[in-house]
Amino acid sequence: MQYSVQKNMILFVFCTEYYYLCTRKYDFYLMTPFQDIGNIPFDINVLSSIFPNNKHINEKARALEKSGQIVRLKKGMYVASTMETGKELSKELIANHLYGPSYIGREYALRYYDLIPERVYLVTSVTTKHSRDFENAVGHFNYQNCQPEYFHIGIRMVQADRINYLIASPEKALCDVVNFSKNLFLRSMKDVELYLQDDIRFDMDALADFDVAILEKCAPVSRKQGSINTLIKYIKHVRHL
Repeated sequence: MQYSVQKNMILFVFCTEYYYLCTRKYDFYLMTPFQDIGNIPFDINVLSSIFPNNKHINEKARALEKSGQIVRLKKGMYVASTMETGKELSKELIANHLYGPSYIGREYALRYYDLIPERVYLVTSVTTKHSRDFENAVGHFNYQNCQPEYFHIGIRMVQADRINYLIASPEKALCDVVNFSKNLFLRSMKDVELYLQDDIRFDMDALADFDVAILEKCAPVSRKQGSINTLIKYIKHVRHL
């Protein structure tokens, strides 16, 4: 235990394996072993580096999980709880780490941009790996397979609160929904209009700002080239009305 007095300021530091408890004047805060990691997912090797003297790291992980200090995302992957870091968990960041390479796309991305009104609870992503599903305490994560040529078109890096994650552009997200929706075939511009307005209640005004070039690049390397070409035709048509 250490303490020092400097004028009217008292600094009291108490250290344990689990936390550092600091008070300065009337401020009170916790410094945990996961403070520097924040809300970035990590694997068992990182946990070993945090607790280098612990020879039974898997047992340590289970104990930390049971106490609510970390959340298990899948076998060997964790994220520190909000209680430990003071940072909200990011489903977008977790989705990128959980299974990759991947980007947030499809319905979740459309809702992210407020292009559809319904809340989307399934975190939808696109990957060059096999299609997979994961469910954990944070949420349900779904990944759809695509060709590498399709994957890299129209995605962007979002930087927010010291974290980065990949997400589809609005154009790519709509392309994703058409591309991966079973039994959806847009054969006419009327089909497109009904699908956008009635089925997914898309924000039709947003089409005015769409970069059609992204859709044109996606079409020939997608599963639904005909449907996406019809979508492109419809967007160009409504812009000239």
